[in-house]
Amino acid sequence: MKEDALVYSENELGQIDGKVANGLVRHSDKYKILGILDSTKAGLDAGEYLDGIKNGIPVFRNLEHAIEQLGFIPKYFIYGIAPLASFLDKQQREIILSAMKKGMDIVNGLPEFLTEDEEFIAMSLKYNVQIFDIRKAPHRKDLHNFTGRIHDVKTPVITVLGTDCAVGKRTTAVNLVEALRHAGLNTSFIATGQTGLLQGAKYGVAVDVLSSGFATGEVENAIVNAYENDKPDIIVVEGQGALSHPAFTSSSAIIRGAVPNAVIIQHPPKRINHCDYPAIPMPTLESEIELIELFSKSRVIAITLNHEDMTDDEVKKTIVEYEYKYELPTTDVLKFGSEKLVETLFNVFPELQKRVSVVCQPQELK
Repeated sequence: MKEDALVYSENELGQIDGKVANGLVRHSDKYKILGILDSTKAGLDAGEYLDGIKNGIPVFRNLEHAIEQLGFIPKYFIYGIAPLASFLDKQQREIILSAMKKGMDIVNGLPEFLTEDEEFIAMSLKYNVQIFDIRKAPHRKDLHNFTGRIHDVKTPVITVLGTDCAVGKRTTAVNLVEALRHAGLNTSFIATGQTGLLQGAKYGVAVDVLSSGFATGEVENAIVNAYENDKPDIIVVEGQGALSHPAFTSSSAIIRGAVPNAVIIQHPPKRINHCDYPAIPMPTLESEIELIELFSKSRVIAITLNHEDMTDDEVKKTIVEYEYKYELPTTDVLKFGSEKLVETLFNVFPELQKRVSVVCQPQELK
């Protein structure tokens, strides 16, 4: 059963730094999200605010307001902001401490580990609460080197990469996984960041906190475990950052560890400069596709859009333009779903269509 949780995202719901909260509003297998804490959007429905569709997750002014409205104290307090400057300021520390005083367990997605902070450790003992640092790397004895076992995986492996960080790679990957499962395919999802893990991914690791010596091996190990344990028809791997981005190396580790059979690329057409790096211009879609295909020795088979700062008409026109220019299926999964991507995968991997037919045949005979 899902555990009750509130997600803190003050002033960031719907923004780039609120991507953890945004992701949990859209999808959560692990937690039952009872509300978002953001005084700037209090009173709104979080789903309607993000995507125009109500999902019954209210936005509260603060923790006290949420508890008052709910009539009880939820089990978990999730810190749902993921800024570049990942250290908590005094006010943010106090907000987490106040949740601990109310007996709430803390779920932290920052690379600042509260289980190594004397004040938080003392408070957890005093109020008998737990702290979960989602991005804390496994102990050395539990880390895996790259072994080459990825080459024994016969199931198609798809990575969703992008032209920048915080561009919607995980959102597209999760949406695609749901669509593939709905189509009848046994699909495994590999999370590579904190939000995917918070959403309840069965396999994965936060790649960006691993040393370079183990990042590739951990990605490989997650995929091999999914392949051996679940016997999936297809495996979808979440990307991180961008291969061309000078600040991140996660993409290269994911590509090396996953050895993808195909790549889907996510791109925000209106973004001029890199997220959190305003002095660094965005790469062109052409250059990123060329770099990905050269580095991965795999093919980009589809383009997905991040529609930030775009009107619906602009999204539709861009889809038509990109499909003509790049000769690749293009869509925006938040606006149009992943059906076009599923169809593309059936075309690229005909055996997937055959597996769906085999699965559906007994039902049709009934």
